[in-house]
Amino acid sequence: MKTIFIPAKSRETFDKNILSECSKVLLKNLAILYSVQYENIVKEIKFSLEKDHKITSFCQVLGCSKITFPKQTEAVLLIGSGKFHAISLASTSGLPFYVYEKGKMAKISEKEIESFNQRKKVAYTKFLASQKVGVLISTKPGQQNLTKALDLRKKINKKEIYFFLGDFLSIQEFENFGLNSWINTACKRLDMDSSAIINTEDLNPRN
Repeated sequence: MKTIFIPAKSRETFDKNILSECSKVLLKNLAILYSVQYENIVKEIKFSLEKDHKITSFCQVLGCSKITFPKQTEAVLLIGSGKFHAISLASTSGLPFYVYEKGKMAKISEKEIESFNQRKKVAYTKFLASQKVGVLISTKPGQQNLTKALDLRKKINKKEIYFFLGDFLSIQEFENFGLNSWINTACKRLDMDSSAIINTEDLNPRN
């Protein structure tokens, strides 16, 4: 069966005066990220910000994106709905992150980052304490990492491993399997949904 992907476009517009006020808060060397829903306005926003900022990076972000920024980047602006992209990337990059949505800009706080990092620590502790772990594998294009999942048998051979493969992974179903720790090889943002989920890159290969 053929799959057709049709991106939904936001009807949101942006106020140049409001964006100008936001620009005063942002640092000079700025990276801009955006979700596909805002593709129709993001180029206008970029053009407006270029008057006072050097744009070091300009790219679309997905839930499973792993993004690195040029060394000269001082801050990142995400144009999109929700904070989950920004919190995760702020944690890994160490850069100030701002989210622009519906004419308002908000900075990701240290408290939000600390809460996210604490959840990751809990997930790692659960992994260490668990003798049985589940491995999440997605069949979706761009998220499918079957080879990486199978390689985990060598890295964590002292634990019992159960593989869960599917197009849709629902954390609400986890309690049906009696496992306290889950290793995620699919969308990297799944670790924000549960303190029982740990991404493969956060594992200690000695365990």
